Amino acid sequence: MGVPKWTPANEVTMREAYLLKRLQRTKKLFRFLREHRLDLFDDAFQVELASMYRSTDEGKEPVPPAQVAMALLLQAYTGSSDAEAIENMVVDARWRMVLGLLGPEEDGPPFSQGTLQRFRERLIAHDLDRRLLERTVELAKKTRGFDFKKLPKTVRLAVDSRPLTGAGRVEDTFNLLGHAARKLLTCAAAVADMAPQELADVVGAPALHASSLKRGLDIDWNDPEQKAQAIKKLVEQIDRLETWVQQELEDAAEEPPLCELLATLAQLREQDLEPDPEGGGPRIRKGTAEDRRISIEDPDMRHGRKSKSTTIKGYKSHLAADLDMKLIVACNITPANRPEAEALPGLLEDLGRYSERNEVGALHIDRGYVASDTVRDLAAKKVPIVAKPWRPHQSEVFDKSAFKLDLARFTITCPAGQTEKIRLGTVVRFSPSACDPCPIRSRCTKTALGKGRSVTIAADERLQKKLRLRLATPAGREQLRERVEIEHRLSHHTRKQGHKARYRGLRKNLFDTRRHATIVNLEQLQLAEAA
Repeated sequence: MGVPKWTPANEVTMREAYLLKRLQRTKKLFRFLREHRLDLFDDAFQVELASMYRSTDEGKEPVPPAQVAMALLLQAYTGSSDAEAIENMVVDARWRMVLGLLGPEEDGPPFSQGTLQRFRERLIAHDLDRRLLERTVELAKKTRGFDFKKLPKTVRLAVDSRPLTGAGRVEDTFNLLGHAARKLLTCAAAVADMAPQELADVVGAPALHASSLKRGLDIDWNDPEQKAQAIKKLVEQIDRLETWVQQELEDAAEEPPLCELLATLAQLREQDLEPDPEGGGPRIRKGTAEDRRISIEDPDMRHGRKSKSTTIKGYKSHLAADLDMKLIVACNITPANRPEAEALPGLLEDLGRYSERNEVGALHIDRGYVASDTVRDLAAKKVPIVAKPWRPHQSEVFDKSAFKLDLARFTITCPAGQTEKIRLGTVVRFSPSACDPCPIRSRCTKTALGKGRSVTIAADERLQKKLRLRLATPAGREQLRERVEIEHRLSHHTRKQGHKARYRGLRKNLFDTRRHATIVNLEQLQLAEAA
């Protein structure tokens, strides 16, 4: 039994014509998708989608993959859940029209909720959600809104990011340990054919089977001493549970899911606990561990910052847009604690997969992406980097801009004319013998006598100097303003996807980011065609 091709009729029926007329003012993308569904899912792309399946004579009659993919797009466009998407295929005439289901008689959905979920998993496994986004760029050639002959051969690429709150529950140390231990208790009890309450009694871990951990520990949570004793009590119960699992279940403890749950508890101990130097046993760690896990249900979520005032509990979503086409060409997702620069290689790799216009002609980014090997490599290839330079810290003394940097001779000269040698990526310190008697010392440094002025020299100081020079010219500032296009795309994408992740885990949220970027592009194509 082969994988069927999706072949909805091109002819517009009277009922479809009525719907299309009503969709001229609102929800116009339904109309655009009905008109261009076989352009988006052409024969070649349908072959790609069919490659996710093997031909077999077993099982149920297969569903055309392109039809399920279109349903995923409609789901993103309307913000529907999986269950709502299946229902919409029955009760919403707009969905039925786009999916080729609109007929004289109404019937049930063409596939089940399980089929939708399994198709999504296949799409992710074969990286075809990326191709879905690429198809919108390829579709632009077939619409009336773009003249590809006038486009430059290389891409003026703009990149920006936004916070994406994770779908997993964020918990403190007590609840992280308790949550992970309860999962281990439940899983171990199932393997041992016991009730969780029975196992908790056997190992002596009553807090792990209480209705809530804090009820199980039953202390005054405002008392620091009681909290200190409670963490010791909790860890003792977890120790007893782990020992029982490793001794009584042996082989099963070496296999998933038990080994994964044991590894999670080990990770939480390492990141959140440390030896108590006073009372013995563990205590909650002072300070925050690097790359600290914050959720049991979503192991990829992290605490991070978008700015000094904006904290993130989850992820950063990164979009790359073609400034000439005004289309999103690549997406990436990173944990919230990772620097923006780490997203660039993946974005450029996806750009490189396009059959044409797959090289960067200019890169428009914000400051967070500048400190990147990728940016330095592009700059070395004479690719223009358009970004604002890092601003000197505001203070009562001369900032870095008051010093003269000579990157040809690798020297720096202070406002008083004193010169020192520099090295990139280091801190240069002026001699105290020159700074102490300097007549303008009070305007240059607040350090005590015997210590000279210091200036940080960035590893990318050459690039920063170019960025400062560009910012000082009207033409350079005009270039910087061109980046507003990616901000518009990012805002549009946020309105579609929302501020909170739909799924758990990096890869599923990358799928959802790409899917909503596909919708943003399709709406842009619809606007360009209507103009």
